Order: sequence, then structure tokens, then C-alpha cells
Amino acid sequence: MPSHPTPRRTPLLLTAAAVLAAAGWTAVGQPAGAAHRPLAPEPPPPAMLCAPAGTLRGEGGQRASVSLCASGGGAGTSLSAPATCGRAGSSVRYTCRTSGTWTLRRDGRTVATGPLPGGRENPGPGTYEVSATVHVRSSPAGPAGVDLRGTVRAGLTLTDPKPVATHRIEADRHTLRPNTTTTVTYTVSRDSDEGDGSARFGLIGEEASGVELTTSDPRCVNPLVGRYPSSTRSMYALDCALTDLQPGRPSTVVVRARLAEACTTVVSKLGYWMPRGQSLYTGGMLAGPTAGCARSSARGH
Repeated sequence: MPSHPTPRRTPLLLTAAAVLAAAGWTAVGQPAGAAHRPLAPEPPPPAMLCAPAGTLRGEGGQRASVSLCASGGGAGTSLSAPATCGRAGSSVRYTCRTSGTWTLRRDGRTVATGPLPGGRENPGPGTYEVSATVHVRSSPAGPAGVDLRGTVRAGLTLTDPKPVATHRIEADRHTLRPNTTTTVTYTVSRDSDEGDGSARFGLIGEEASGVELTTSDPRCVNPLVGRYPSSTRSMYALDCALTDLQPGRPSTVVVRARLAEACTTVVSKLGYWMPRGQSLYTGGMLAGPTAGCARSSARGH
């Protein structure tokens, strides 16, 4: 269990200097002895930055001191809310688990939201207010355990620079309709001279909606699910292995999305390698366009 500073009832704003000293979230220089190689510097391992966010209290002396933490080290930033909890007058040592949702704001504007724990793209350097609606439960549980809900807040100053985009995903349509089949052409581009032409392009709808994603592109398959020798495939998802992405040479994937009566969104993602492929923290994930659903009498394409 990570240790935490003494909890405070008010948000703690960490200065940039504190971040530099505690987490090393800075631009990384060229490693010694690597000047002769035209490669990007070795990315740093993920560093975690935490601030006390508040103490929840409940009946029977229940209490939970919650911190909000951001961890980075590349294109993504992940938020978590570790907690220490206990009961007044009890000598039991509890292990606490926190779930919930978080919101990241800057200058009063919402930058990102997500589940706890969970991450999003690196928002870039700056001072952010993080608020979280949390549910803290203890082990052991039961009547003598801890079960608390509430909202906590903290301020975090991040210095990790926002990475330069290396890949792009574009779509020629962004709207799907129930009981229709819509053809969507996705264009995947690589704009960086670093890395290579390999990438994994994926699409996924909501499983319970009945959506079917198909294509005649031989680079794509519907993922296999179930234990061997099952041959069942999840038709609501599509997985494409692209191997020839080059700057100036994008790749297109034509997909047919057949919706049933239920509405669903279809999201797109791209995973790719970057230099220093043997490093654990290389590569990245890119969120592509989302095709939303609209109920209308108009026919699909």
C-alpha cells in the first residue's frame, strides 16, 4: 500500500518545482553516448504524483483519507485515488479499494473525465484541479469494515509536455442509424519519420446493441472469443493489422456497420510502435473518430 502525506481537508496545489523534484515529469535529454544514433531519447518510466484530496467520515468512526494521483511517462496520463481507511477505536489494519469517476479541469474548463482508476491522453503541462466521486471499501468488509462515498479534490501541476502527434485517423462518416447499414471509410496516416509502418487499427461498438462490423479487407478480422476450440467471433468489434504505413502513404479501411434496432456508438483506436521497440514504455495508443447514432427515418448508405 503506498504511503501518503498527512491528509488535509483542503486541496493541495503542488508547484512545478515540487513536480520536478518528486516525479521527474520533464522533457528528457539525449542519453549519454547516444549522440551518434539519430533516435529519440529513451522515454522515462511512468512517474506518479500524488496530493491529499480529503478525508471521508461515516457512522461508527469510519474514516478514509483519500489522495488523488496522476501517473504519466508518455502519451497517456492515468488517474487513481489510493486511500487509507480505518475505524476509531479499532486496531484492525484495513486494506482499502477505491472506485468511482474523476474530472480534470483547467481554468474552470473540463479537460477530461474517466473512471477510477483510468487514463486519458496526456493533457499537457499546466495546473489542474482534479475532483473525484469515490467509493471506498475495506477488506475486511462487513459491519466492522469501512464503506464510504463522497467527493474529494486536489490540485496537481503537470510538466510533462504534450507529445507531438505521429499518427492520424480520419473517417468520411460520423453518424449511424438503427436498422440500417452504413459504409464508413477510415483513413489511417503516419506523419512521423520515426518508428515503422506497423499499426493495429481497431473498431468496437457496444456488445449488447447487436451491431455488426464487417469488411472485405483481408487485413481485418472479427476477434475470436471463447475457450478453444470455440470458433465464435465478436461481430461488434473489428481488428486490422496494418503494415505499410509511411509518411505520404496513408492506408484506408472500408467498414460496413449494420445496426439493429438499438443505437450504439462505434469508436476507433490505433496502437503503434515507435523507436526503441524493446523498451517497455515505447509505442502509443491513439483515439480516432467516434461514429454516433441518430434515430431518423433517413436511409443509411
